[in-house]
Amino acid sequence: MNDSPDSRDPKDQQLQTVRAPDPAGGPLTTDQGVTVDHTDDALAGGERGPTLMEDFHFREKITRFDHERIPERVVHARGAGAYGYFEPYESCAAFTKAAFLQDPSVRTPVFVRFSTVQGPRGSADTVRDVRGFATKFYTSEGNYDLVGNNFPVFFIQDGIKFPDFVHAVKPEPHNEIPTGASAHDTLWDFVSLQPETLHTIMWLMSDRAIPRSYRMMQGFGVHTFRFVTADGKGTFVKFHWKPKLGVHSLVWDEAQEVQGRDPDFNRRDLWDMIAAGHHPEYELGVQLVPEEDEHAFDFDLLDATKIIPEEQVPVRPIGRMVLNRNPDNFFAETEQVAFHTANVVPGIDFTNDPLLQARNFSYLDTQLIRLGGPNFPHLPVNRAVAPVRNNQRDGYHQGQIHRGTSYSPNSLGGGCPAIADPSDTSAYRHMAERVDGRKIRKRSPSFEDHYTQPALFWHSLADWERRHVIDAFRFELGKVQAMQVRTRTVEELAHVDGELAAAVADGIGVPRPAAVGTPSPRPSPALSFENNTGDGSISTRQIALLVTDGVTADRLSALKDALNGQGAMAEALAPHDGTVTGGDGEEVPVDRALPTVAAVLYDAVVVPDGTQLPDDAHGDAARRFVRNAYRHGKAVGGYGSGAGVVAALVPDAVATASVPDAVASSGSSTSGGSGGSGGDGPVVDRGVVTAGSGSDAFTEAFVEAVAAHRHWERPMPRG
Repeated sequence: MNDSPDSRDPKDQQLQTVRAPDPAGGPLTTDQGVTVDHTDDALAGGERGPTLMEDFHFREKITRFDHERIPERVVHARGAGAYGYFEPYESCAAFTKAAFLQDPSVRTPVFVRFSTVQGPRGSADTVRDVRGFATKFYTSEGNYDLVGNNFPVFFIQDGIKFPDFVHAVKPEPHNEIPTGASAHDTLWDFVSLQPETLHTIMWLMSDRAIPRSYRMMQGFGVHTFRFVTADGKGTFVKFHWKPKLGVHSLVWDEAQEVQGRDPDFNRRDLWDMIAAGHHPEYELGVQLVPEEDEHAFDFDLLDATKIIPEEQVPVRPIGRMVLNRNPDNFFAETEQVAFHTANVVPGIDFTNDPLLQARNFSYLDTQLIRLGGPNFPHLPVNRAVAPVRNNQRDGYHQGQIHRGTSYSPNSLGGGCPAIADPSDTSAYRHMAERVDGRKIRKRSPSFEDHYTQPALFWHSLADWERRHVIDAFRFELGKVQAMQVRTRTVEELAHVDGELAAAVADGIGVPRPAAVGTPSPRPSPALSFENNTGDGSISTRQIALLVTDGVTADRLSALKDALNGQGAMAEALAPHDGTVTGGDGEEVPVDRALPTVAAVLYDAVVVPDGTQLPDDAHGDAARRFVRNAYRHGKAVGGYGSGAGVVAALVPDAVATASVPDAVASSGSSTSGGSGGSGGDGPVVDRGVVTAGSGSDAFTEAFVEAVAAHRHWERPMPRG
């Protein structure tokens, strides 16, 4: 935490980490500190003789290597992590006594781990999957873990079904296929027989399941928790993380290509942006429900497959989190970090959510085997900044040397560690709640509505989002070999929306299901991407500038400086590395060679004045780059001769300035007036921005198109 200016702020609590000695600070040694003078050859009896087992350095090196792998997480195995801090906007004492939510002048250190769910550590980042969003707060009262996902709902209502769900979504047991994917028979068999999954399945089939980056991904606590005040008053609470940059996604076609181009796409993005000083920022918001309003909704607050629509209970912002430091060692920190939903602090308590209760058992249980025993809280990334005093002793990897007694009560140890005095308000006390009833295996009738909220999600989406959901269902179910599973799933979708079910059925070759009564909930605009676009900036957007010999260097340099000045990351791409020769003979630096990248790795593209696309493989690659960016709804720009290149690659229905120093005005919309000499632009139409070579307003219009992120209303390209 103390490696960056932000974390050296006096408001910060210091998160101490334990680092190994600097390898450059001395000679190589064994684990016992014995200096080693040779590590390339084992000790042997002669040059071609047998290896001698008395070589303790050889034995230690091989033994440590043989045992350096630990079991990977059953779910959430593939992840990325970062350190940062959290600070509240104001005191939250009116609804919780949690110390880290009281003083805006105090920054609480955090470690956040983002992850996929289904795939192993070696799978790709951009699969269609839920994403984990787990935050460890190192508070003055102990560690608090907010363990969430990028969906606000879960697949099941009761934790006893968790093994069944995970077994169904994991690769099939007979062939260990598919890796990191949900398009297979066992998952959809489970879904078609378990209608409580449908709400989360709708989220999974949306673009929410393929985030553009972890920096542009929401997080949710999923469960309903309790806040508790100093005087013991409880309030139900739902947690929301909202990214400053807005909520943005890939599209499925992009996601599949990115898996081949860069399977570490999301992990690399997080690391590179933090390293470059573009620190991801998220706002923590809460939905607060008074205890007396627990039953005021047409769903059960304890049902993890339901949301509270924001129109019914608005999200109240209470603080912000900034991630400003990358880990020093992936295994020691990101891999060994251990989250647990039951790691709470005074002022935060549980509810009777049956899925939450199961997680409170399962998380601790799984860490015991994954990290080798009960002492994993001693690992630096898991260690509390608050003092730890208890009678827990021994076990694997005990890193502390305890003195005195190890039981309570005691007199020989002076009664230490002592139980908190009843008057000590800092002690954790569960909120008093009356609980009674017969022991039964039966779910509450209030959990039985499995269709209204999936319908709510569907009706809240924009038209283009619905098209993507239909395409996702067709892709996923099209991979299912058991036709009865396809048919049964579509029959379940008919209870959500008849048009959705019919469209999916038509695409996967099964009969349209019979019409059934479907819910018609009032839409919740907060569920659509169109209402989560962020701060309106182009900060950290990756913009490709396609250049060749002949490019107008001064205009290119001015454009690049202007885009980077607004926080974007503009790169000049050419058919080769090194430089290209500008129109006036200048050498123009190239950032990347076009064969090493693709449009799916960028958020927008510009063809500058003077760029020539020859009729060869390099020219074809550049034209494909522009077409793919257009097809995926991204901002596409061109000025001067570049406007003509763009005009030739987009549909005729899109207005462009196709000739340098002239504007195609028929049917066009303009932005910024004439903008330059000769009345040459810019012309703006559905995210395509073109202008003549003299237009000074091109940059402003293009920035506005990039800030909109995607433009789905445009017609599809030719060819």
